[in-house]
Amino acid sequence: MTKIVGLTGGIGSGKTTVARLFEALGVPIYIADEEAKTLMQNSEMIQRELIQLLGESCYVDGQLNRSFIASKVFNDKSLLHQINAIVHPKVAAHFERWLTKQHAPYVIKEVAILFETKSQNKFDFILTVTAPTETRIQRVINRDQKTKKDIESIIDNQLPESQKMSQSDFVIHNNSLLETEINIQNIHKEILNKIKNS
Repeated sequence: MTKIVGLTGGIGSGKTTVARLFEALGVPIYIADEEAKTLMQNSEMIQRELIQLLGESCYVDGQLNRSFIASKVFNDKSLLHQINAIVHPKVAAHFERWLTKQHAPYVIKEVAILFETKSQNKFDFILTVTAPTETRIQRVINRDQKTKKDIESIIDNQLPESQKMSQSDFVIHNNSLLETEINIQNIHKEILNKIKNS
């Protein structure tokens, strides 16, 4: 039975970099946010439900209008919950289908809001990636062209790093790439040992 490792961390912590480094070790990776975007773009059922909730502007020329959706949910948590209620079950079902095709000892599912959605019990192990706040802000500014104020607002809405770390089996302090690579190799070996001895 393939084990599931939940990979999480706040915005700009470097989750995707960590996921790709595990992938280089032969671990199958499922990035929930990417799959959610794909499903929001391609699933007719999700499209219908989002248009019902937010109006026709959700899609422009058949393309998901991410900036419109982001502006709608920015300060409206209940709307965000409603969108998540539409999208998350479809992503969960997609992940289950994907999982049946994997034959590695374990897979990694990257979930940005793992603790926020109270999904801890769905994983055999949890790995949190963390980095200093200023580093995270700078990474997101470079990547997304968001303002510092926008990013700070997102960070304030996410669960504090200390709470994530205290509930995790493994923590990676993602400050230097070399250090992170070494940590990942050690964690990879430890997970394989735990699986072997379980």
